[in-house]
Amino acid sequence: MFMLALCYHGAGEYLVSLNLLRKLLHSREDPKCVPALLLASKVCGNTPKLAEEGINYSRRALENLEGGCEKLESIANFLLGVLLSAHSKSAIAESERITRQAKALQVLELAGKMTRMQDSHVLYYLSLENAEQRKLDVAFYYASHLLKLENGSNIKTWLLLARILSAQKRYVDADAVISAALDQTGKWDQGELLRTRAKLQIAQGQLESAVKTYGQLLAILQVQSKSFSSGKRPREGNGNLTRSLELEVWHDLASVYISLSQWRDAEICLSKSKAISYYSASRCLTTGVLYERRGLHKEALKVFTTALEIDPIHVPSLVSTAVVLRRLGNNTNEVIRSFLMNALRLDRMNSSAWYNLGLVHKAEGSASSFQYAAECFKAAAFLEESAPVEPFR
Repeated sequence: MFMLALCYHGAGEYLVSLNLLRKLLHSREDPKCVPALLLASKVCGNTPKLAEEGINYSRRALENLEGGCEKLESIANFLLGVLLSAHSKSAIAESERITRQAKALQVLELAGKMTRMQDSHVLYYLSLENAEQRKLDVAFYYASHLLKLENGSNIKTWLLLARILSAQKRYVDADAVISAALDQTGKWDQGELLRTRAKLQIAQGQLESAVKTYGQLLAILQVQSKSFSSGKRPREGNGNLTRSLELEVWHDLASVYISLSQWRDAEICLSKSKAISYYSASRCLTTGVLYERRGLHKEALKVFTTALEIDPIHVPSLVSTAVVLRRLGNNTNEVIRSFLMNALRLDRMNSSAWYNLGLVHKAEGSASSFQYAAECFKAAAFLEESAPVEPFR
C-alpha cells in the first residue's frame, strides 16, 4: 500500500496518497512504518489545516526511529519544524503561537545540526522561519550560507535573501542581490525577481523606475502567454503561474499609478486584470483603494465587500473594510474591531491591522483603552520597521 501511495504522490494526487497512508498507518495495518509516517507528514505540510495531523505523524516517526537512522531522524525533525511553523499560525492565544514558533525553530535547528548545515531544504526553512519571526540577522546568515551551498542556482534563495535585506531596510544591497540573480537567470524565469525589484524601487520612492520595471516584466509575461496559447507546451503549471503573476503585476502597477494620482492609467491596469480573471479579491481591493484616494468611500466599501465575498479571508480587504467603515462613521467600534481582529487572527504580522486597531481603542477614550492603543501602536511600529517589500513566504 505504501508503494501505491508513493505513486499517487508522485502523480500529484496528494489527498489520495494521504488517504492510503491513513489506512496503512491504522493500528491494524502498519502503524510503525517510518517511510509512510514521513510521507504522510510531508503531504500534511502542504495543507495548513492538516498541520496538526502531520505533527502527529512526524512525532510517531521520531518515536519509532529511536536513534536508529540519523538521516531519517533529520528528515522527521525537519518536517516537524515545518508543520509546527504552519500550526503556529492557527493559534488563537499569543502565548501558544510563541510556544509553537519556538519549538519549530528548535527542531529545525536540530535538523540543521544533524545534516551539518549541508541540506538546502533545512537551511531554507531555517532562514524563512527566522525571517518570519523577525530574527533578521540570523535569517540573513542562513540565507547567505544557503546561497553559497547552492552556488546561486535557486531563484527562491535569491528572493528570500533580497526580502530579508529589504526588511533590514538595506534596499541598495537587496537590489544588488536581484541584479546578481538576474545575471544568472534565463529571461523567462525572471518574473518574481523583476517584481521584487519594482517593490524595492517603490520602497525607495522611485515610482517612475518601478513603472518601467513593471513594463519590462509585463512584456516578458505577455510573450510567454502568447507562446502558451500558440500551442507550445509550457513546463508543468507554468501557464497558470504566468497568468497569476501577470494578474498581480497589473494590480501592482495600478497601485503605483494611484500613488501618482494617475487615475486613468490605474483604471486601464484594472481593466487588463479583469480580462485575465473576472473574480479577483486583489483587483477589488485595488479598485477600492482607487475609490478611496478619490474620496469615494461608499463606492470603496462596496468593492471591499465584494472582495470578501470572493475571498472571506483576504486580509488586506478585511483591514481596508475596517478603515473605510471608520471613516464613514456609520458603524460601532465593535463592528470595526471585528474586521481587524479577523485580519490579525489570519496574519499576526500585519502592521496596518495593529495600527488601525490602536485607533479604535484610542477612540474609546478610557484609561484602559489608551493602554491597549499604545500596545497596538508599538506592535505596528515594530512590524513596519521590519517589514519586507514582499512577504517572506
